[in-house]
Amino acid sequence: MNARSVRGAVAVAASLCALVALSACTVRPDAGAEDVSGAPAQARNLKVGWSTTSLTTAWMSQTLTTLQGDVDRLRSAGKVGSFQAFDAGDDTTLQIAQIRAMIRQTYDVILVDAGSPTALDPVLEEAVAAGITVVAFDSLPTSPVVLKVGTDQWAWGSMLADWLVDALDGRGDIIAMTGPAGTTGRDDRWAGAAAVFARHPGIRVVETVHSANSVDPAARAFASAYARHPDVRGVFSPGGTLSAAVLRTLVEEDDRLVPVTGENYNGFLKLWRSKQAEGFSALATAQPAYLSVIALEAAVAQREGVKVPAAIDVPLLEITDDNLARYAEPGAPDDTYPVDALPQARIDQLIGRPAGPGQGRAGVGWGWAEGVVANV
Repeated sequence: MNARSVRGAVAVAASLCALVALSACTVRPDAGAEDVSGAPAQARNLKVGWSTTSLTTAWMSQTLTTLQGDVDRLRSAGKVGSFQAFDAGDDTTLQIAQIRAMIRQTYDVILVDAGSPTALDPVLEEAVAAGITVVAFDSLPTSPVVLKVGTDQWAWGSMLADWLVDALDGRGDIIAMTGPAGTTGRDDRWAGAAAVFARHPGIRVVETVHSANSVDPAARAFASAYARHPDVRGVFSPGGTLSAAVLRTLVEEDDRLVPVTGENYNGFLKLWRSKQAEGFSALATAQPAYLSVIALEAAVAQREGVKVPAAIDVPLLEITDDNLARYAEPGAPDDTYPVDALPQARIDQLIGRPAGPGQGRAGVGWGWAEGVVANV
């Protein structure tokens, strides 16, 4: 057994031991008990787990904080009894083992951010067959029996590309920063953008750059491409760290501020705002951390008999030159993702829960823009 296999085996064993310890003092409600009162079913003391590929990134950390806030609210209401997040460390085999252990430990709800679009399907279908409510968000599996919450990644790329075409009046050479090659979300975003550029022959992609989603290596990769094509009129980027790398390089090279697309990475938003007076223009969108809350609320609603949509498509927000000040947070770290609040009424609408009094808070705030009215 090689060192990597040993580390994987130890990690699986540790994960399973953690699950046993966590569930030893938790009694699962009788999911088969019949409600003869005629009243709508009510979720009570649900045992909730979140399986994710990794908790090391800033986005995942912010998502966990966001999700924990809603767990606390639902715990106060008696709907959630326990919650645990499980970090698979980018190991799909470990993620499968963690999910299978949650099945054995009779979790009521499993939320999942899938490390593979297909490899998790069998174990997730096993969970559904065992009576567990399974909701995926962000990175989605392909299984049709799993509820899904996400944004349209193809539309993400298409929206940004449409803006860039308009900003360039339909003509000019551009560089495309597409992120790591072979990842589903990035590939879908680029497919949406490429379809737009194909309709505009005046736009020419002179180089497509793959790089890690990290500012420093992305900046080095872009600097090399920019040196080869110093006359480009714009840059397509579907991700915030990539856009921050592009804009930082443009400023350091010669301050020729061509239009750039991006995401709600605060480092990009702050630099964008600092260069607005010099005429820099951009458009950004977001993969909001509140996808996790919509997923949890969908799971609870389904346990209560609500007919939840099989796929919940969360609209993409737009961060523009006009509303940038409401998102960019000068006093917050670069590696955060500011996002608006999402009112409870909007969550209810997305998950198919009937509107009514007494259904919780007027709005939920996350990130560094807490309390702002939602822009979705």
